[in-house]
Amino acid sequence: MIDGEPDAGGTPVSPSARSALEVKALSAWYGAAQILFDVSLTVGRGEVVALMGRNGAGKSTTLKSIMGLVDRRRGDIRFLGQAIDTLPPHRIARLGLGYVPEERRIFTGLTLEENLDIGRHPPRTWPDGSSAPVWTPETLFRLFPNLARMPGRRGGAMSGGEQQMLSVARTLMGNPLLLLLDEPSEGVAPLIVKEMAETVGALKAEGLSVLLSEQNLEFARTVADRVILLEQGRVAYSGTMAAFADDAEAQARYLGV
Repeated sequence: MIDGEPDAGGTPVSPSARSALEVKALSAWYGAAQILFDVSLTVGRGEVVALMGRNGAGKSTTLKSIMGLVDRRRGDIRFLGQAIDTLPPHRIARLGLGYVPEERRIFTGLTLEENLDIGRHPPRTWPDGSSAPVWTPETLFRLFPNLARMPGRRGGAMSGGEQQMLSVARTLMGNPLLLLLDEPSEGVAPLIVKEMAETVGALKAEGLSVLLSEQNLEFARTVADRVILLEQGRVAYSGTMAAFADDAEAQARYLGV
């Protein structure tokens, strides 16, 4: 076991953690092509940070690199005070870092309930020893009322929005302390976007930290405390969401809106 990694009983990750997530000088490559260039960011406990930028800016690569899904990367990544930049994805997940990919990647041949059961993990504690939120199918069905009506439906028979909700719910079954959420509003109906915004707000109220990759400014401004703009794999802007929402020039420059 890694020093400080939670065991089945939920041992705290690190008693000295200050931020939920700290990323310093993160660079990443796909083959010979460098995608990220010294990206640095932080996410505080109970904070929602939106990682924004145009297509190809490096948003998804940043999340994948944090989760250990990019083979060639360099930089310092700390989750609740513990270095994770050399760990494989399954070890990072065991520490309490949840990842919801843009592609959803649910098990289409399994039922909704079976998908949720696969994501199950024992309860966790925060670094100060207090109990972290515990997610069960029952609590998730209150968070996602649409899913409560289809526990026996197979994943492949669900709509894109329902699959998106299931992907988030399955990750929450792992009782994460921080959630990496990749393009939650992409390709889903406006009603689902509204429900996803309410979900992110509920997670924040429970004390979870969220780093979300997003292009939809209206969605991001509804849920995020801060915004980090990527441009060609580099941090080009960082500030409060309130300030960015009032900065039409920055929006036009970095998002083209």
